[in-house]
Amino acid sequence: MDPLAFIAFTTFFATIGPVDVAAMYAGLTAGHTPAHARAMAVRGVAIGSALLLLFAFGGNAVLAQLGIGLPALRTAGGILLLLVSINMVFGKQSGGTSTTEDETEEARHKADLSVFPLATPLIAGPAAMGAAVLLMADAGEDWARKGIVIGALCANLGLTFVFLMVASWIQKILGVTGLNVISRVVGVLLAALAVQFMFDGIASSRLMIPGT
Repeated sequence: MDPLAFIAFTTFFATIGPVDVAAMYAGLTAGHTPAHARAMAVRGVAIGSALLLLFAFGGNAVLAQLGIGLPALRTAGGILLLLVSINMVFGKQSGGTSTTEDETEEARHKADLSVFPLATPLIAGPAAMGAAVLLMADAGEDWARKGIVIGALCANLGLTFVFLMVASWIQKILGVTGLNVISRVVGVLLAALAVQFMFDGIASSRLMIPGT
């Protein structure tokens, strides 16, 4: 099994956060009928998937036009993912993988939650978009490896859709403690991957470190 499959799946699981998305969505749709909530979930996953696939396939071309190389992308992506993992481990919310307090309050008064906040930033947030670009760039020109990344992305989007369909059930079964345990365990794994991304970026750059 290619290690990229595990790395990509774990990274997307942490940055998209299917379980966290479902739990937050259950709270936001408490006043909606089940049928309306499911319809919004379908639209939200479709829009979020389109955004992430757009970044996965088009992000590298944009970076190339801006003159941003792979070492810089690996290092910057590693820093972003490390910040996200720190928030996950310590149970803090940021705009990287979830909504901020102001965004959550705004969403409570919206009739349609499919675009905001479900599609973005809950599903296709800055961290997930960055991870898609970084992992696709890391795959190089090998379309088999690119397929692994896209497969891992689609698997997490599929999980997100399934969890949204049973969002209220997940929230009741796991509770706050269960959700926090999952988030912290995944956060530790993501922190290690983030540091590895930074190491790889620095090692593949042209930086000359004295004494090496």
